[in-house]
Amino acid sequence: MPEVRELLDGVFWVGVRDYDRRMFDSLIPLPYGTTYNAYVVKGEKQTALIDTVNPGFERQLEEKLEHIGGIEKLDYLVMNHAEPDHAGSIPYILERNARLKLVLTEKGAKMAKALFHVDERRMMVVKQDDQIDLGGKTLRFIEAPWLHWPETMFTYIVEDKVLFSCDFFGAHCAHGIFADEVQDLLTFAKKYYGEIMMPFSSSGKKALEKLEGLEIRMIAPSHGPVHADPEAIINAYIGWTSMETKQKVTICYVTMWQATRALVDKMVEVLLAEGIDTKVYNLVASDIANIAGDLVDSRAIVLGAPTVLGGLHPQGLYAASLVRVLRPPAKYAAVLSSYGWGGGAVKQALEILGPTKMEAVGAVDVHGYPTGEDLRKVEELAKLLAEKVKAG
Repeated sequence: MPEVRELLDGVFWVGVRDYDRRMFDSLIPLPYGTTYNAYVVKGEKQTALIDTVNPGFERQLEEKLEHIGGIEKLDYLVMNHAEPDHAGSIPYILERNARLKLVLTEKGAKMAKALFHVDERRMMVVKQDDQIDLGGKTLRFIEAPWLHWPETMFTYIVEDKVLFSCDFFGAHCAHGIFADEVQDLLTFAKKYYGEIMMPFSSSGKKALEKLEGLEIRMIAPSHGPVHADPEAIINAYIGWTSMETKQKVTICYVTMWQATRALVDKMVEVLLAEGIDTKVYNLVASDIANIAGDLVDSRAIVLGAPTVLGGLHPQGLYAASLVRVLRPPAKYAAVLSSYGWGGGAVKQALEILGPTKMEAVGAVDVHGYPTGEDLRKVEELAKLLAEKVKAG
């Protein structure tokens, strides 16, 4: 029997678990896999499917739908978000139900046509606060653009107070149906937020403002478990989208012959002595998700990387570029570097980090292995950084 869970009367989870997937967007590691959550809402008169699943899992979704009535019984297919891991099975479902209407935003309609070649005659375009009455279950649509694509919306069941939030409030984890079934779920959610939502924190804050005053008893995202008690995840998102930071520094480094590592070690030693929460990642062996999770509330970032052929070591270049793309709330930055026959890494790092508007507190660039004087410079820089981090 296919795994179908009735979350509450007339609301079913029909998603699939991808235990084997280990990379998302060729960027995000998935050590615990992920889920592609889809939901069925059955009213007294009509039935809606909320989102679909990743390409390759269409038949699994179909088997689950057959268990609770079949694709032919669906009246609406709601596309909260056009990314293929949620919308990729739309053509498969539409092909098997000729009368099915695809519900989406105006921008969603353009993307469904471009990505999945959906005929406009199959579409039902909705806008903020439009509703569909399924009979005892009313779907209300809430536009949530740039979470994390421009066409995104939420779907809300008015009577049951259930919010289908797509990527918002999600987590990459293939285990459990409900949040209390996953140990330390907020850690997964924080990493996910850092990877996916942190660049769109202002959009997230606006979305939360739209949800103010709306009673929410359950949040059903499109990745990870369902929040039957949503207070914890909502409060976490309020803090994350407000870009609140802690007395915390995240250090990302790469070293070739341990010269840069020596600078990093001194920085860490001083920051810890100053009482600063310090997270350290060797870029050669670190999970991007862990780094992203710590960037969510770090007040400062330190990049350590040697010069290679006149610029940043490629791993350092990647880290600097990632920071610029993810737009963490950090206020301060520092750079540690070493070089053999020629420098250039510090200059390139500061150029890349410039658009982030972080204050460059300082840099230490060493020719060869650091001397005692070089380490004293790192100590001074670390104390200055700690002072600024403490001041907030």
